[in-house]
Amino acid sequence: MNNFWQKLTKPIFALAPMADVTDAAFRYLIAKTGKPHVMWTEFVSADGLALAPEEGRKKLLLDLKYSEIERPIVAQFFTASPEHMKKAAELANELGFDGIDINMGCPDRSIERQGAGAALLKNAKLAREVLRAAKEGAEGLPVSIKTRIGYNKPELDTWLSEILKEEPAVVTIHARTRKEMSKVPARWEFVKRAVEIRDEMNSKTLIFGNGDVMNVDEAQKRTVETGCDGVMLGRAIFGNPWLFAKRTPALEEKLNTLVEHVKLFEEMLGHIKNFAIMKKHFKAYINGFDGAVELRGKLMEANNAGEVEKIIKEFLG
Repeated sequence: MNNFWQKLTKPIFALAPMADVTDAAFRYLIAKTGKPHVMWTEFVSADGLALAPEEGRKKLLLDLKYSEIERPIVAQFFTASPEHMKKAAELANELGFDGIDINMGCPDRSIERQGAGAALLKNAKLAREVLRAAKEGAEGLPVSIKTRIGYNKPELDTWLSEILKEEPAVVTIHARTRKEMSKVPARWEFVKRAVEIRDEMNSKTLIFGNGDVMNVDEAQKRTVETGCDGVMLGRAIFGNPWLFAKRTPALEEKLNTLVEHVKLFEEMLGHIKNFAIMKKHFKAYINGFDGAVELRGKLMEANNAGEVEKIIKEFLG
């Protein structure tokens, strides 16, 4: 079994998968600027891959595009169908991914209506079947899951005990319930409890924590407090591809990196994704300095990478 997880030095710091944020362009930039130990793709619908007509499937496959410098790279899928999960795992193997992850925590209503994402928290039997199917299709690639501490209330003891019976390589615990979304502070005491449950079961599964961690130093502290094997950082990467390098760039470098980010997006994904997706990044890059509000206002009017570059060049004079 090709389990790259066992070769990594702990604590392990990973980049969280975020829809329309951690796409192939941004991940390439992060890998180049300050690489985490492991990267995840955005989540992809295993049902879509199995059922979508050719055009729709092409679009989904774009979310599974990656560059060699991102390795180890994990493909994340969501589904409530063991059969579709098996096919998605087979595809990830064909595409050369290092691992496979199943999303069992996303609170998006449309995903839950399919019985996937956080809805699986209410159906441990099906969750285990999906996990088993992924392992079958993965043919030796490590399979992990990303989940929460419960649906309406914390149910980590019963839920995690069931999941660990399938021996996933990693379980990443977002330290909130589905009901809490991201409205309350993450409850890291449950990550500590997850480690205890794992140890009580003599499981080899790695436990990662996720939620509200804003930098690598804080992530390090969390691993000491909870005993977890790693931390997944998400929103902290917005406008900050230097996050894992633990470096704060000068303003000029920051603005030039934004230009590079926009160009990469256009080059790699522009033929199929809307340029407006990039605008959510502008606010993150452009803040906390004189003239930021005006500059951001101008950038929000831009329609392509060329216009963004021109506005930034004029600003830097």
